[in-house]
Amino acid sequence: MTRVPQIKIPATYMRGGTSKGVFFRLGDLPERCQQPGPARDKLLMRVIGSPDPYAAHIDGMGGATSSTSKCVMLSKSTQPDHDVDYLYGQVSIDKAFVDWSGNCGNLSTAAGAFAIHAGLMEPARVPRDGICTVRIWQANIRKTIIAHVPVADGQVQETGDFELDGVTFPAAEIVLEFLDPSDDGDEGGSMFPTGALVDDLEVPGIGTLKATMITAGIPTVFVNADEIGFTGTELREAINTKPELLARCEAIRVAGALRMGLIKTPEEAAQRQHTPKIAFVSPPKDYVASSGKAIQAGDIDLNVRALSMGKLHHAMMGTCAVAIATAAAVPGTLVNLAAGGGEREAVRFGHPSGTLRVGAQAVQQDGQWVVKKAVMSRSARVLMEGWVRVPGDAF
Repeated sequence: MTRVPQIKIPATYMRGGTSKGVFFRLGDLPERCQQPGPARDKLLMRVIGSPDPYAAHIDGMGGATSSTSKCVMLSKSTQPDHDVDYLYGQVSIDKAFVDWSGNCGNLSTAAGAFAIHAGLMEPARVPRDGICTVRIWQANIRKTIIAHVPVADGQVQETGDFELDGVTFPAAEIVLEFLDPSDDGDEGGSMFPTGALVDDLEVPGIGTLKATMITAGIPTVFVNADEIGFTGTELREAINTKPELLARCEAIRVAGALRMGLIKTPEEAAQRQHTPKIAFVSPPKDYVASSGKAIQAGDIDLNVRALSMGKLHHAMMGTCAVAIATAAAVPGTLVNLAAGGGEREAVRFGHPSGTLRVGAQAVQQDGQWVVKKAVMSRSARVLMEGWVRVPGDAF
């Protein structure tokens, strides 16, 4: 029998928003894993417990959902006027790959807090008490995120009375600003990559659907819930237990990815599960959230449901919330129309776990819509810190 000792790597397990992930200082990883490549991917998969044909992550730190199969690496920033570089890996649950194509908006909250916890901030930038402004360079999408992290006695203040639907307990509020969140490409393209606010999207096996395709926050394909047989008030069990419904949503996602130019062939979508997202919208309707909380139509502007890594998300991905805020701010998009149309700088939308308020500033420049920033509030907390252990031959 071959005996391979385990190695241990300093790590911190954190909740950020409605997600959880394993956080590393980049310099703490084994040297060959500090650079992109197969060794790093294999290490992160082993940490999470993927690929797992049982879809349970029993032998790893993952939670067998898209919200809990995540790894983050931070280092002091190489970019001017930034504090830290933040790299995010979405680990597939049952397949052997790590998707680096996008960001996690929820864990962006924890990235701000971790930058302080891990000693990556210049001491002079961390107040004794007050708000620490952490300037984050999101390396996956090459964008700036500003996290306003509360500090008490020189340490991150984690407890508080800020409540976030989808998170059981209250915590301290962290305000996030996503600056220039649109991925408008190297040639100055629009954040609407097709050039239209609403497209007729041909989906094989389904037909032609109205769709708004946007790249703000994260590439997202929005469709109307009623056009695909949904009410817009569904909870996870109504969709995730029905393979035919998941397949329908994936077909729409693939068609949108092709139309947006993110992939060249449908087959490529299997290796790009993290982006684009597929979301469906509807006008405000009463429903009961997964917690049992009654959501009244009069308290929200619209309903939105989104899928992540092939399953309906239990709440809302932070990056998709940026896409929702941005699309809602542009008159004529499906998101804007579901919210009642007109100009608006903020919306409160219903999701499976409750509601969320997000804002965005969108303006027209040279005939094209651009978004200057999107803002939302989340919270973050260290759950455990120490070391993760992986077999020495894992990578």
